[in-house]
Amino acid sequence: MDHQQLDAIDVHVHIETDEHGHLSLPDDFLEAASKHFGAGTKRPTLDEIAAYYRERRIGAVVFTVDIEYFSGHQALSNEEIAEGAAKHSDVLIPFASIDPHKGRAGARRLRRLVEDHGVRGLKFHPSIQDFAPDDGTADPLLEVAQEYGIPALFHTGQTGIGANMPGGGGVRLSLSNPMLLDDVAVRFPDLTIIMAHPSFPWQDEALAVATHKPNVYIDLSGWSPKYFPPQLVRYANSLLQDKVLFGSDYPLITPDRWLADFAKLDLKPHVRPKILKDNAVRVLKLEETA
Repeated sequence: MDHQQLDAIDVHVHIETDEHGHLSLPDDFLEAASKHFGAGTKRPTLDEIAAYYRERRIGAVVFTVDIEYFSGHQALSNEEIAEGAAKHSDVLIPFASIDPHKGRAGARRLRRLVEDHGVRGLKFHPSIQDFAPDDGTADPLLEVAQEYGIPALFHTGQTGIGANMPGGGGVRLSLSNPMLLDDVAVRFPDLTIIMAHPSFPWQDEALAVATHKPNVYIDLSGWSPKYFPPQLVRYANSLLQDKVLFGSDYPLITPDRWLADFAKLDLKPHVRPKILKDNAVRVLKLEETA
């Protein structure tokens, strides 16, 4: 990817269906999330996502979420996502998702995905993968990620997945408290950790971890910027200006909507390009692959 040809990099884009029509999550989970966000039900393919982002001169980090242990639902193929991203390497960067309950077998698979398929990061969603980041379940995967120098992106805060389903679909919000990542940052000091989303209701905890641990970053996906908590904007404009990343959560939130609202935030002029692209270039090590 030649990042110099791009105006921004969106570090949080979901692949929700493959070319065979298989869904990344059970249909009722996806429907609940769409209702929660007031989003449409169209689930673009990887090729459609590439065209969409190319038209906008935006790079996109793409991934699925593997929740086979929790749901029994077969995950989309990381290999196919990586191969598809390679065909659109001008705009797409592939991350893998491997259910942490797959243990050492999952770690071996991640190693192959990095070495043979060019995967550039790892995505976790503790609430729907049913593990706590600090309980050791994900350690085999995190060891590989740290070894290869690829970032680990963790969902934090509330989720629209399971929202308003009986019992929330069995999804436990407490597993996505960002404070659980503080211990991960201690035990894996050379691992780049990205906390996804404004972490409602734990925004202050996320800011505390990101300011204290040099290897922890925040992406701003999943919320329109006009709803960002004031303290998040204040920290993004000051102490965390080098550690905050643009993310949309497409297709639940479009980059068009996100960027339009972001333009209205009261931010220092030199901070905007850092959030939109420069921080991601550094975190994803795009200078090294240019």
